[in-house]
Amino acid sequence: MSKPDVSIDPRILDSAKKEFLMCGYEKASLKAICENAQITTGALYKRYKGKEELFCAVVADTIADMNAVVAQKSAIAVEKLTDSELVDAWDLQDSMLWWFRFLYERSEGFLLLIKHSNGTRYTNFQHDWVEVMTGKSYEYFIEAKKRGLTNAEISRDEMHILLSAFWTTVYEPFIHGYTWEQIETHSKLICDLFNWQLVLGLSQR
Repeated sequence: MSKPDVSIDPRILDSAKKEFLMCGYEKASLKAICENAQITTGALYKRYKGKEELFCAVVADTIADMNAVVAQKSAIAVEKLTDSELVDAWDLQDSMLWWFRFLYERSEGFLLLIKHSNGTRYTNFQHDWVEVMTGKSYEYFIEAKKRGLTNAEISRDEMHILLSAFWTTVYEPFIHGYTWEQIETHSKLICDLFNWQLVLGLSQR
């Protein structure tokens, strides 16, 4: 009995990733993907129902890693944080570079999601990611208000708008193909541009 060719799946995913990055989802060719992976279209359809399922498989690890970060942050009980921890959570000096490093290590998958996903279930990824971030961020803000750490009046919609602007400055370096050195410099600029503690009126008692 012949053994299944275990090299096929990695070849398909690698070929698909290159094709999606070069052409975008809508213009990507399954024929080209198969040719570059040196497989038949039949072999591809045995594993994936179509182009969208293949795209989702390519970005699956990136999505899983990003969702894991969200789950970890969502598990934090904000009511148990100290006042200092609530205020410091909005300090970008450490977290900004952490986020960039995290995303840079997954840059191809992340770029597919923010630039090349039109026509897939991830078409609105940029907006949807901001909405996810808004949920926990606003929870921190409301807890700070309850404790009298801020008197600012900011609605959830306003928080979403602010975070949309913030995350755009995160997306753009990847869209423009920044090197890591350029991203490090850009990260410092973002920290200067977004003084969240000032915007949200946060102060410690």
